Parts: sequence; C-alpha cells; structure tokens
Amino acid sequence: MTSEKRARWYRALPLGPSEWYTEPMFMLQSPRRAPVLCMLLLIVAGCGGLQEVWEGPGARMFRPQAIAVLPPMASQYDNAREDIQEVLSAALNKTANIERVVSPENVTDIFQSSKEAFDALVFYFSRLEMTGQSDKDSAVKLGKALNVDSFLVVRVNSWEYMRKEGDNVGRVGLSLRLVDATTGTTVWKARHERSSSYMFYRPNLKDIAKELASEMIKAMPPQAKP
Repeated sequence: MTSEKRARWYRALPLGPSEWYTEPMFMLQSPRRAPVLCMLLLIVAGCGGLQEVWEGPGARMFRPQAIAVLPPMASQYDNAREDIQEVLSAALNKTANIERVVSPENVTDIFQSSKEAFDALVFYFSRLEMTGQSDKDSAVKLGKALNVDSFLVVRVNSWEYMRKEGDNVGRVGLSLRLVDATTGTTVWKARHERSSSYMFYRPNLKDIAKELASEMIKAMPPQAKP
C-alpha cells in the first residue's frame, strides 16, 4: 500500500478522545505527592520516568504472546500516524518478552480486507471516545481479527516544532493503552513526551519518536519473564 493510500485510510477513522485517563492516575508533577508517588511508581517506571502511568491489577501477571499496534487515533497530527505506528512496532520487536508483533502493513491489510474487523475498530474507537473505557466485545473481535492476545491503542499528542523556554525544540508526545484482547481489559496506559532543542538544523521528529517509543515500551508490561 502506498503512503498516500494509507494516509487516506487513516483519515477515514473516527476522532479519538481528548482524555483517556478516567481511572486514577499516578502523576509525577505534583510536588506535594511526589515522595509517595515515587514509591508507588518504582516498579512501573521509576521516579523521573514517564509523565503519567496507570497500571491495572493484573499487569504484573500479563504475559501476551502476540501484539498489534492499532492505527493511531485521529488528532491534529494526522501526518504523524504512519510514522508512529511504524516506530512503535519496531520498538515492540526489540522487546523479547512478546514473541510476535504484527507488522503495520499487515494490520492495515486486515482492516482493509475485512469489513467486520474494520467495523469493530471503528466501534472500539467510538466507545473509547465517548466513555474513556475499553469496550470488551469489540476488543475481543479485534484480537481475533488480528490473531493476537493484546493490542496497543495510540494517540499522538504532539508532533511539532515550537519555542519552549526561549529555545527551539522538536517535540513528540504519545498516549499508549495496552489492552488484553482476550478480555478487553486495559492492562496499562501511559502518557509521555520527548523534545530535542536545536539552533539551526531541525531534528527529525521520527528520530525523537523512536527514542520516545523505546522509553515507553520499556516501561510497559511485561517487563520481565517469570
């Protein structure tokens, strides 16, 4: 599939929610809560790790064998969706704790060739937008269509060049949600961003995204085999 056709297909997907985090989040930004939260987050991301992390009660025992990165949900950064899906899949491939990662090309082909799979994707995104929750039935349908027991839901929060504290920076931000495709349960989710300052030559945003994806995937369950 050409990049142009793939971009048109991405645009056909519904808009994603502006806020996914309906469950309580452990946030590192609050000075008053920092000491307690650092203790809570040592196992998940560590102090100074990801900006926001939520881990479900079954995350420590979650051992998926196969995973797919869903097409990133629509946002104002639609031009980044193909690159983000690619770099996240590559980061997952480097994680030995998950045996099989479905390629972005195969994910797109499945949704293009199966109306049932595409309808499940659209319904899942729509329910996530309306409720902030993972819909069990459509999640299970997605897992079966993709032949995986987990999938990653992605939203691009930033993909831009900007001024920050007097400096020129390139910035990439993501929200990730790991879903158990056999039950539809959200196992883990996080939000984080990376930026790179520059004077004359703009950094490649895809390179920043690769570093961000690697950092976030390393914090995602399963972090170690039993």
